[in-house]
Amino acid sequence: MKIVVAGATISTLKTVEGLVRNGANVAAIFSLDESVAGKVSGFASPEIREFALHNGIQFYTFININQPATIEAIRNAAPDVLFAVGFSQIVGNEVLAIPKLAAIGFHPTMLPTGRGRAPLAWLTYDASKGAATFFVMGAGVDDGPILAQEPFSIDADDHAFDVAEKLLQAMDRAFDRWIPEFNKGIWNPMPQDEYAASYTGIRQPEDGNINWQDPCAVTYARIRAASQPHPGAYSYLNGEKIIIWRASRADDMPWRGVPGRILLVCPDRGVLVQAGEGRLWLESLENASVGSKPIEVRVGWKFGYCVEDELYRLSQEMKELRDQLK
Repeated sequence: MKIVVAGATISTLKTVEGLVRNGANVAAIFSLDESVAGKVSGFASPEIREFALHNGIQFYTFININQPATIEAIRNAAPDVLFAVGFSQIVGNEVLAIPKLAAIGFHPTMLPTGRGRAPLAWLTYDASKGAATFFVMGAGVDDGPILAQEPFSIDADDHAFDVAEKLLQAMDRAFDRWIPEFNKGIWNPMPQDEYAASYTGIRQPEDGNINWQDPCAVTYARIRAASQPHPGAYSYLNGEKIIIWRASRADDMPWRGVPGRILLVCPDRGVLVQAGEGRLWLESLENASVGSKPIEVRVGWKFGYCVEDELYRLSQEMKELRDQLK
């Protein structure tokens, strides 16, 4: 069958690699234009273009998959099957109606659980089981019949980039098991159990803001979930926004301090910080303003702001300004 793939991320690249590796007939790839790269985590259109050119596959770019020109280009490609994998746009009914057999979507959870937004972050946050799941797309949210589902486990210390790597490996296994059957004409989509369905909501960059008074497990989960390819968990230190890319539990450290306080600085392990009732090693830090430039940290410094102290400081500054104006 003639296949068209639409998407712009590493998972899209994995899709076309898995299809081609297993002898599927990929006729065209539609990928997001680089002008909108900043809106997509794990953007990989240049790599997808290179793969297409190397394998003699037609390559097109688009801004919005539902624009008339893009719809017409997909229609002209005359796909039997459309794989829509690796971009956050909602695929409209006009596009879904183009392929002769079906449009196939992808989701990294054990559908019907975990339908919806930000699945990679929520999987990491919960340290729950994920799956490379391919399903028939319809009008609902990730609710179509399942064609292939390859589970993978998530450990309690995995960060989002660890989970993303496990997902890509599961995609490889799913394609190698499923596509040979698909090429033989075997088509057996299994309906999802609506009674078992659950949904996750969107996560925004500000959801990575750390409250050091929260339980240690909550702060640790927030750091893991927000790590790359997401914007990162963050806090403030001496007026600078600090992104925390990686951390680990420090339950073995016989220290105690005020939440947010730096207790120890160790070149080999990182920065030991009190987090709620527990402690965390902050292993990878970045200044949001200056990038990879080394960050100065000292024992006794404190992450975060005290709202009352900041309000008092601002009120005093306003009072001084009013006195100067008088």
